[in-house]
Amino acid sequence: MIEPRDIAVLYGGPSAEREVSLVSGRACADALASLGHRIRLIDVGHDVAALSRDLCDPRPDLVFNALHGRFGEDGCIQGLLNLLELPYTHSGLLASALAMDKPVAKRLFAAAGLRCPEGLVLAPEALLAGDPLPRPYVVKPTHEGSSVGVVIVQPGSNNPPIDPAVWPFGRDVLVERFVAGRELTVAVMEDRALAVTELRTKVGFYDYEAKYTAGKTEHLVPAPVPPAIYEEALETALAAHRALGCRGVSRADFRYDDRAEDGLFLLEVNTQPGMTPLSLVPEQAGYVGIAFPELVQWMVERARCD
Repeated sequence: MIEPRDIAVLYGGPSAEREVSLVSGRACADALASLGHRIRLIDVGHDVAALSRDLCDPRPDLVFNALHGRFGEDGCIQGLLNLLELPYTHSGLLASALAMDKPVAKRLFAAAGLRCPEGLVLAPEALLAGDPLPRPYVVKPTHEGSSVGVVIVQPGSNNPPIDPAVWPFGRDVLVERFVAGRELTVAVMEDRALAVTELRTKVGFYDYEAKYTAGKTEHLVPAPVPPAIYEEALETALAAHRALGCRGVSRADFRYDDRAEDGLFLLEVNTQPGMTPLSLVPEQAGYVGIAFPELVQWMVERARCD
């Protein structure tokens, strides 16, 4: 028997991933309500005082964090919930901040012996002076998720990678070596890596459109890769989860170059993975026999403050 709880579901938010969060939040709220929990949806804005009042009047038993992107998964909302002493789902303040800061996360992964693409952090203006790496290479924001702002600079392109005058994602960019090959992803539930999914897109690469538009990407689970690569991806995802100090659910993304001997590269870890009908964590959970309501209930049972 499940004990009904008063749960505040945070969704929406002011980040570039707002629309995805709205879908995630509604899906999670519906699943939790179907289990008998009493649900209150809170669309998070910039007014922290108003949010604090909404969270404390009435005060819930816990918070289900369905936010994505800045403020929701970079440690900010986690810090507020710690101060309010409201238990919440997903990772805590430090792990959330580390995972969202891609350059810092890459250093932690390297220290843990995990293979990532080589990269460097530059001011956006530096890209106008010439290519910092041999083409093709990848330009991405240092603190965004869902492939927001990611650009692949191809050989022969005469266009500047980005326009520094209108770059909306902070003072720096992360430039990485492009790894040719296949997109893989692994969901982690605390101390268990669930499965490996290969993502085959119909729109070039696995960008924001490919992630959240039905029919743009084929999900192959289990991924049709050699058994040794499959096991390596599972082990690396779990090691990355632990290196950052994550708790609850996370998702690790990879590129796999099947022409190279050491061809599996960890790209990043998402501490607030999507929970939409197209999302990968619910899909992998279902593959190993965990229904969506069971998954969100598992997350509720592990909600806590730092």
